[in-house]
Amino acid sequence: MYSSKPSSPTTSFLPSSQDPFNKTVYPPNDDEQLHRLPTLSEASFLNFLDLFYIQALEEIKAIGKISGPTAISNLLLYSRAMISMLFLGYLGELELAGGSLAIGVANITGYSVISGLAMGMEPICGQAYGAKQLKLLGLTLQRTVLLLLLASIPISFMWACMKAILLWCGQDQEISSVAHTFIVFSIPDLFFLSLLHPLRVYLRAQSITIPVTYCSAISVLLHVPLNFLLVGHLKLGVAGVAIAMVWTNLNVFLLLSSFVYLSGVYKNSWVTPSIDCLRGWSSLLALALPTCASVCLEWWWYELVTLLCGLLVSPKATIASMGILIQTTALVYCFPSALWPTR
Repeated sequence: MYSSKPSSPTTSFLPSSQDPFNKTVYPPNDDEQLHRLPTLSEASFLNFLDLFYIQALEEIKAIGKISGPTAISNLLLYSRAMISMLFLGYLGELELAGGSLAIGVANITGYSVISGLAMGMEPICGQAYGAKQLKLLGLTLQRTVLLLLLASIPISFMWACMKAILLWCGQDQEISSVAHTFIVFSIPDLFFLSLLHPLRVYLRAQSITIPVTYCSAISVLLHVPLNFLLVGHLKLGVAGVAIAMVWTNLNVFLLLSSFVYLSGVYKNSWVTPSIDCLRGWSSLLALALPTCASVCLEWWWYELVTLLCGLLVSPKATIASMGILIQTTALVYCFPSALWPTR
């Protein structure tokens, strides 16, 4: 007998968990997602992140041990110029303009060259210390000192004729006279920096940076009373400010030399001066000359603005204001320059 009620199908078309051919995947609920164990790939990735952060922190700490004290030392030495600018402003607008022009010209023609040539020894000293070739470290120090002293001789003659050079560049007569006085009394600074820069690189290559910071701090603290003595008490004027700057660099060198001698860090790397200092200059010059060129180009475009200010209508005000601006913004370079030895 025919039944009007349709029969149910033997196979359901709805997905069923008991159907072996059902491949539909359902996303787990929130509770399962939170309590599930990480897969092997996820665990490996988490371990990689942990290892990466640990190594990154260790690298930051290692860089900070060198660059931190170096940045503070640079900041202290740059503050010396700021203090000198304050005393130049105390003397008057003409003295401030002449001193600013002299500092700008000194940076272009002298300090940038000495600093750039000294930085050429940094890769050699770093590699020599890492390879435990300490005698090469001391020999490179002697060669660099000799190179900088030789470079300081023609620069000092140029500084002695600075007034004529500034007048030829179209600078004001009064400002040129003051700048000439300042830069002539700064000539000994070239020779002191020829000793100081290589000594700082020599210590930095051995990761000795804290003593440099202490010596710089003591010298800068003495820089203020020196200016009061020479400018305020002895009334030496612009010459007194220049002598105070030279004296401060001399103090830094004497303090660092005393530390090197008393601590004995020189014993393993000391080499008796001999004819070897005149040999093997090719590797040093191959690094020093390109480094010097890059440093000079970086400094010159900045300091040339001071010379251009001397060609304006009121050169005293423009040079004085630009000198203050440049010395202030120069503090920014303390921190990136401290990362140079850690590159």
